Amino acid sequence: MVESYVSFDLETTGLNPKKDRIIEVGAIKVIDGKEVDSRSFFVNPGMKLPLKIIEITGIRDADLINAKSMGEEVENLIEFIGDLPLLGHNILFDYSFLKKACVDQKIDFEKEGLDTLRFARIYLAKLPSKRLGDLCEYYQISLIAHRASEDARATHYLYQTLCKNFYDEKIFVPRELICKIKRDTPITSKQIQFLTDLIKRNNLEVEYEVSRMFKSEASREIDRILSTYGR
Repeated sequence: MVESYVSFDLETTGLNPKKDRIIEVGAIKVIDGKEVDSRSFFVNPGMKLPLKIIEITGIRDADLINAKSMGEEVENLIEFIGDLPLLGHNILFDYSFLKKACVDQKIDFEKEGLDTLRFARIYLAKLPSKRLGDLCEYYQISLIAHRASEDARATHYLYQTLCKNFYDEKIFVPRELICKIKRDTPITSKQIQFLTDLIKRNNLEVEYEVSRMFKSEASREIDRILSTYGR
């Protein structure tokens, strides 16, 4: 049984790591089956939060305004994780966002992971739902859903419960996490000036911070404004 790992969860602005952003990180370090350390912090995504995300997480724009970007946080997070495998519920989702942040900062990051969703699909196939909240309710594990540190800690308890009930050394092993991500480069100073001028000239209200955009995002936004309002 793997007893040392980092149970990991993210809250994000959406489901696509190519265009959506991390807004909260929760990581629980477990050594020999016991929690020994943790990290929890907000991340400024450089954009206004979708109403649906606010409703689901309870996180608001005001909570994130003074937070650092993921680019500023990622190196310390990777150091915290160290050589330990990652644990998560649908771990590839969270890993894909973290991998994107690493790629954008030119940080090599390859990991193995344990996935409680995979274990639940194998051993609890008859349950109608394999969502973390429903599994925690089934096993009477306390959970404040859709907050990163709470989800990470609940996943740790769920993993231990599943191991206790179903452990098989051939199944409960870390697997290589495979995620192909392309690097986005930061917005250029020329793009910042041009996009800012377009926004002012057309008296537009936008839901993003120009300086925190990627080059590809800025290009698409410039093209959109020009096609809508002209030069």
